[in-house]
Amino acid sequence: MVAVFPQKHLTDIAEWHRMGEAGIFSPDSRMELIEGEILHMAPIGFNHAGHVNRLNNFLTLLARGKAVVSVQNPVQLGDLSEPEPDFLLLRPHADFYTTRHPVAADVLLLVEVSDSTLGFDRNQKLRLYATHAIPEYWIVNLIDNCLEVYRQPQDGDYLEKTVLSKADKLNLCSLPEIQVAVSDIL
Repeated sequence: MVAVFPQKHLTDIAEWHRMGEAGIFSPDSRMELIEGEILHMAPIGFNHAGHVNRLNNFLTLLARGKAVVSVQNPVQLGDLSEPEPDFLLLRPHADFYTTRHPVAADVLLLVEVSDSTLGFDRNQKLRLYATHAIPEYWIVNLIDNCLEVYRQPQDGDYLEKTVLSKADKLNLCSLPEIQVAVSDIL
């Protein structure tokens, strides 16, 4: 007897968009396409939501005129992934990305606010973002109350990894004139 194993059906962005347009998913569903797999996301808790609001409030002021702010919106990474990071700073675009989703080359900063998804954000998402050369990836780590900063993507990882506390400050690598006090976002 030959063993038969269940097989995954991986999908690409074109099929993902067709499924959305066909109304296959309920309007309140929270899902991402990561490396061809449709993943259900956990509901957003109040602490997570509040930290996303804080990032949005603070970094929008600092980036005004220098970047497009995108909150919990898709970014297309190749043909198999369309995550919805918590916060993005994107290269300025005349139409504010109304004619297409941003792609990796548009991203200046990508931020995930993380509590229940910390392991996923440190592993699968980190590899995904590094593989697509996202220049700067932050994890607002709500478990350990710190900011994890990842820079210099190479071969599916980041060469520079720094953990910062509320007492620290940093400048963005793509927008070095912007300095952030970690206490403002934690």
